[in-house]
Amino acid sequence: MTRVTTTWTTHETTSDALGALAAEGATGALSGERGIVYLSAGRVVHVESAFTPDLGALLTRSGAVPPDGWWDAVDRAGTQHRVGHRLVDSGRLAAGALEVCHLGALFDAAYFVLAHDTRAQRFRPGAVHWLGAVRSVPADTVVRESGRRRALLDRIWPDPAIDTAPLARVPGTDTADLPARRGRTLTQVDGVRTAAEIASALACRTYHTLVELRRLAAHGLVRAAPPAAPSLPPGPDARAVVWDDPDTALLRRLRDALEAL
Repeated sequence: MTRVTTTWTTHETTSDALGALAAEGATGALSGERGIVYLSAGRVVHVESAFTPDLGALLTRSGAVPPDGWWDAVDRAGTQHRVGHRLVDSGRLAAGALEVCHLGALFDAAYFVLAHDTRAQRFRPGAVHWLGAVRSVPADTVVRESGRRRALLDRIWPDPAIDTAPLARVPGTDTADLPARRGRTLTQVDGVRTAAEIASALACRTYHTLVELRRLAAHGLVRAAPPAAPSLPPGPDARAVVWDDPDTALLRRLRDALEAL
């Protein structure tokens, strides 16, 4: 059994805490302000954030896996942490396609967890994500790619609020002659949806959607929507929830699926 020290708690950022755990060869779940990083023997195996569509949303909305096939895999293999294996073994998804989708979701979520870095909040030794092992990535690669993405997005338009706030169109602007992908992205901007919700609606990776949204902002077509006056006392913001319990995350998805029926 891997022995994990508490040196991660001495670091000021989630990235540095992740590096310390990776150096120790840790296995478990590291929670940050915007999501959770799963490690196995010091390597990153999954990242999840409330600011990005999860793998299930990407697979089902893109048509790669039918919704009933996804939930069958979750129901039959979630508690054994083998959802990915179930999808492949049942013939619903090719192993290569799962790996590509998984890595895309991993790096998308890592951008939110690591690029706008705050102190890590919790580490659960031994915690395993219900998806199961697909492919692992060195922690320093994940940190480096998150920083690269932040730098590129800031060069396009240096306002990180575009990444997380509800977005609105700027009235009276000319939207003719937009490239096809940018035009499709703009059609989803309604004053309510965030970048993650737009990405989910388009069945696109969040980072690609962020690139288009920041370009739209740079051209004066999109801005962060002004906050609406609440008609009821404010409740907890789902996007601010720290997902620090893999089992709770699985149950939340099952509950949401049942409520949508």
